[in-house]
Amino acid sequence: MNKTTAIRALIEATTDEPIVFTTGYACRIAQGLAERPNHFYMTGSMGLASSVGTGIAQQTGRPSIVVDGDGSLLMNPAGLVCVGALDSLPLVHLLLDDGKYASTGGQYVPSGRTDFAMLARGCGYPRVERIADAAELAAALRAAIGMCSAPTFIHCVLTDEDLPVPPRVEPGLAEHAARFSAAVRRLVPR
Repeated sequence: MNKTTAIRALIEATTDEPIVFTTGYACRIAQGLAERPNHFYMTGSMGLASSVGTGIAQQTGRPSIVVDGDGSLLMNPAGLVCVGALDSLPLVHLLLDDGKYASTGGQYVPSGRTDFAMLARGCGYPRVERIADAAELAAALRAAIGMCSAPTFIHCVLTDEDLPVPPRVEPGLAEHAARFSAAVRRLVPR
């Protein structure tokens, strides 16, 4: 499986759940596959996807999804600690692990030596899975979203080369943020 296949499986497994895509290729691929108002494409804030997703899940009380990268997660492992401390946080944390900082030139990330599943478990995530198959990923995501009442961590191992990546997210960031905020506001209980 490659990053595009994993993100396509996620998009096909979701409807209106808020999804925070980490910086770099993940947000570019997601926008290229399906531009949806409930997708938040992070730019310039590597390592903070779980922080943004945590706030959204807390405010809405609805299942929210964070799509993180191995390099991004290693830049801010404190995000795992914060999420794991919130026993009833309805958050699905999807880690796309390809072993490189893809969007900055493909530099090596020491993720192969990092047991992300053990780290998430140790931080308090009650559900932790490791998946390397797109069909398994889609099924795991549907199950996690369907019964999401506590943090779930899915470590998605990517071994295949990716397809050409779409261009950068367009600079209309204020409009993008407003559109996403409106989509999330519709989910907040009144």
